[in-house]
Formats: sequence, structure tokens, C-alpha cells
Amino acid sequence: MIFSWFISARARRSDDAAVFGPASFRGPKVVCVGRDYPDGGIVGPHCHARAQLIYATAGVMEIRAAGSLWLVPPQRALWVGAGVDHALHARGAVSLRTLYVADHAVSAALPDVPTSLAVTPLLRELILRAIQCAGETDEDGRQGRLFDVLIDEVAALPHCPLRLSMPSDPRLRRVCEAVLANPADRRDMAALARIAGASPRTLARLAERDLGLPFSVWRQQARILAALPVLVGGGSVTEAAFALGYDSPSAFASMFRRMVGAAPATHRAREADPARR
Repeated sequence: MIFSWFISARARRSDDAAVFGPASFRGPKVVCVGRDYPDGGIVGPHCHARAQLIYATAGVMEIRAAGSLWLVPPQRALWVGAGVDHALHARGAVSLRTLYVADHAVSAALPDVPTSLAVTPLLRELILRAIQCAGETDEDGRQGRLFDVLIDEVAALPHCPLRLSMPSDPRLRRVCEAVLANPADRRDMAALARIAGASPRTLARLAERDLGLPFSVWRQQARILAALPVLVGGGSVTEAAFALGYDSPSAFASMFRRMVGAAPATHRAREADPARR
């Protein structure tokens, strides 16, 4: 089923209650949910009584939580602690395969703050198998052992830097949203400052305060992350480079590797999710 409508926080919390019971209810160790979203599909701000591993076997998710933005391709997952508000925007058709983990099963090694994790081939297959077994109640048998291995693998995943800080100041936020809407835009600081209604010097000061880095570096990060939907959608490195305003594919690839820690070609479309077949 395709979910393309806005899901309010109240609706999501009521869905939590229906699936998991009240916050004090132990319930199953892991609840597995598979949902497909079309390009542009939105799940509005909401939170869950359980911690969540947000993963998609296809497509790129834009997730906003705790004052930051993540673009999450199939090579990554986002860990979100219980009670943390977050929102999702599908950048391309997304095959969401998400896990809700009970408090008593969450490893102490997993952080309370939202964290991007590098997904291993093993974890991907464990998630797909868990989704296929959704609805079974054999937690003392094979299903329970599968969940134990899955949780251990999640706790061992390396953390990734695929994150953009988002500003609290409304002037800087207007500029950042304009950059995210068109990462290839090459307007200089003076032009962007007019969007903010502030001077270039004030804009630079706000960036250092709210983002913790120069605005030019944040803008470069935004451009690199914007390449993920192009690459995951099957576009070439050359297409991604020119779509984002780089002068050459080599310049783009070098910057991508420096910021993401992997070559852009590693993020191109993978084989289809067997669960969808």
C-alpha cells in the first residue's frame, strides 16, 4: 500500500497505542513495519513510545529531528530514540522498512540522540527477514533469536556524518531552506543576505553561532547531501555533479568522498528489495 498523505502527530501516537499498547506495556521485543511512499510523500512531525531504526531499501528519506536534517539512502539508517519528534519526506519513491525496539531490548551502546548509522549487508538481510516474519509470535524461538542478532548488529554499526544542522534563527533558516530547495544556486552571500533581511556579516555570525561552522561549509554539505537522491535514483556521478553546479565530476567526487567517507558511485541504486517481489 502506498501512503502519501500527511500523518499528524496525534494520529501517529494513536497508531503507537494500537500497535504497541501504552508506554509501560512491554509487548514484543521488536515490531517490524514495511511501508511504501511515493516521491514527495510526507509523514509530519510525530514521535513514538519506542526507539526506532528508520531504514529504506530503496529511495532517500529526508528526516528532520532534534534541530538537524538527515538524508538517509539505502546504505544508511537513522536511529531515533523513544519520544523524539521527527518528520519524514520521501525524496524519490521510498520503501521504508522500519523497526520499533522495546525499551528493555535497546542496547546501552545505542545513543539517545538521533544518529546516522552505516548499514551492513548482514543488517539489511536481517531487516528483510524480520519484515517477512512480521506477525509471528515466536519470541522464545527462531524469531526471538533473529531479533537478538538484529539488535546486536544495530548496536555495532559505525556512526556516519551524514547530518546537517538546522538553525533556530528565522533569518538564517530562510536562507538555509532556500539553499536546500535549490542546492545548485550560486548566489553569493550578499544575495542570500537579502533573503534573510540581514547583512552578510550578520548572516555569517548567525551561521557560526547556530550551525557551528562557516556558512560556506554548511552550504557545501547541503550540496553533497543533495546528490544522494540523484545517485540512489540511478543517476551517474557526472549527472549529479552538473545538477548541483560543480564545474567537473572529479571536483564533485573529491568533495563527496571527503565529506561522506565513500565514493559517490557506492551510493548508486542497488538491487530491488526481495520483499517487494
